[in-house]
Amino acid sequence: MTPQARAERSAAAMWAADRASQGLGMTLTRIAPGTATFTLRVRDDMLNGHNLCHGGFIFALADSAFAFACNSYNQNAVAQNNQITYVAPANAGELLAATATEIHRSDRSGIYDVTVSGDMNRTVALFRGHSRTIAGTHFEEPQ
Repeated sequence: MTPQARAERSAAAMWAADRASQGLGMTLTRIAPGTATFTLRVRDDMLNGHNLCHGGFIFALADSAFAFACNSYNQNAVAQNNQITYVAPANAGELLAATATEIHRSDRSGIYDVTVSGDMNRTVALFRGHSRTIAGTHFEEPQ
C-alpha cells in the first residue's frame, strides 16, 4: 500500500467517527502522509461577545487538522500537548483553512505546526501540537 493510500484510508476511518468536526461544519480538503488541511466557514452562532469568531472554534479547526496529520500513518496517535497563538480575528462568513505540517516524527512522538488562515490568506492563528502514538490502527492493512 502506498503512503498516500494509507493516509487516505486512515482519514476515511477517522472521519467516519468524527462527529465533532462534522457537526461544526468542517471539511477535510487535503490529506497526505504527515499533513492535512481542514476548512470551516464561520457562522453567526460561532461569534463571541466581540462579534468575532470564538477562539475555541479556531482551536478546534487547528486541532482537527493536527489530528488527521499525525494519524495519517495508520497508527493511533493522540495529542500530548498543544498551544495556539491567535494572530488576527476571524469574522462571520469567513472561510478558515487550517493546514497541518509534520515538523518531526520519531517512533512514538511527533511535532506538527498548523497555520490557520482566513480570507486573502491572512494568518489567523498558529498552533503547535505534540503527538504520542498509542496502541492500535485505524484499519487492518492487507498482507
